[in-house]
Amino acid sequence: MNHDAYPDSYIRAILDGVKTIAMVGASPNWNRPSFFAMKYLQIKGYRVIPVNPAAVGQEILGERVYGSLAEVPGAIDMVDIFRNSEAAGPIADAAIEAGAKVVWMQLGVRNDAAAARGEQADLRVVMNRCPKIEYGRLNGELAWSGVNTGIISSKRRKQGA
Repeated sequence: MNHDAYPDSYIRAILDGVKTIAMVGASPNWNRPSFFAMKYLQIKGYRVIPVNPAAVGQEILGERVYGSLAEVPGAIDMVDIFRNSEAAGPIADAAIEAGAKVVWMQLGVRNDAAAARGEQADLRVVMNRCPKIEYGRLNGELAWSGVNTGIISSKRRKQGA
């Protein structure tokens, strides 16, 4: 997989195929990006389980916070990493152990070695992207904010395109 440019079909298949997301680095602070992303994904129908050792036992947006992926009960489809690139390696390994299908590293997070390990274990991997942004982009929602996504256009498509 070319981790510099993902086909829309790859991202769409991931977002359409997952139901339960473990968000590592989820914050209970309403003004943090992880909080916004978690709330948005919940609104879109995903179950988002927060994982944050500093907030164990608390609740974020109605979900109990766990200290590690190993503590999360039940199946995890995707692990969304809101931690730095160095921390992404051990988290990706824990995602493999937990039986996740996808490892998703947030904007600014890239760990090629962790991606390779995930892919060797048959996981789909996304780096340096946000599922909230990608969901909105692929569903035309960013255009409501004045962002040109290229998905919706008033221009006619060229023949054969």
